[in-house]
Amino acid sequence: MNSMKSIFSLPSVALRSPSFELQQWRGIRVKVRYGNLEQALMFMQRKMQSSGIERMIKREQTHHIKNSEKRVLARKNLEQKIRSQELARKLKSILIKKVRS
Repeated sequence: MNSMKSIFSLPSVALRSPSFELQQWRGIRVKVRYGNLEQALMFMQRKMQSSGIERMIKREQTHHIKNSEKRVLARKNLEQKIRSQELARKLKSILIKKVRS
């Protein structure tokens, strides 16, 4: 069962490369060249964003969330999703009308 869980939690095979897997295993490493720390920090930030580590860190919870708070958050997320879908439908109908006229 544990192996099945790990299969589904990994990104799709088509998106993974050997360097991606090696980077996930080792973490992100950045060399500071010629003492230029600013450039190394910018490079590290870009690598973190592209590899998804930044999103994982932001998503990670640092404290316990009560069930009532989870319900409130779930409801807000659902409302946002519905609003987004309604807006997409409205924009689609506007574009269709514009194309037809």
